Amino acid sequence: MQKKVEIRNKRAAFEYNLLESYVAGIMLKGTEIKSIRDGAGSISEAYCFIKNGELFVKNMNIPEYSHGNLMNHDILRLRKLLLNKRELKKIDTKTREKGVAVVPIRLFLSDRGFAKLEIALARGKKSFDKRETIKQKDSKREMDRVMKKYRV
Repeated sequence: MQKKVEIRNKRAAFEYNLLESYVAGIMLKGTEIKSIRDGAGSISEAYCFIKNGELFVKNMNIPEYSHGNLMNHDILRLRKLLLNKRELKKIDTKTREKGVAVVPIRLFLSDRGFAKLEIALARGKKSFDKRETIKQKDSKREMDRVMKKYRV
């Protein structure tokens, strides 16, 4: 039984309005998947782009495997994402619109042990939208605190 690995990009939901999400496979090297299974990695600064009809993720930080040797991987290398042609074409047409980007949301291991990256089409929020999001979180937190206090 493998442990559950889930690395989230918490900034993505704050910085962007998420429109559609997709689950993509990632082409990894041997030591990269071992590092992910150890729970190491960061996608907070990562972004996706399309080049020659293929989708790539850049700045996804997967640290070197601790028991690796000279053949360890490059930490911030460009990684190809695996989607079917129909999904790639749809993402490509949407990203040609002004203000739409492809953002990684979470990195996880599937039931079969493959590393998957959940990506979303996103549109950037304005600063007043971000303030509204903070207000909603604060009011929800306050309501939960009050409800917990009176449930006892």
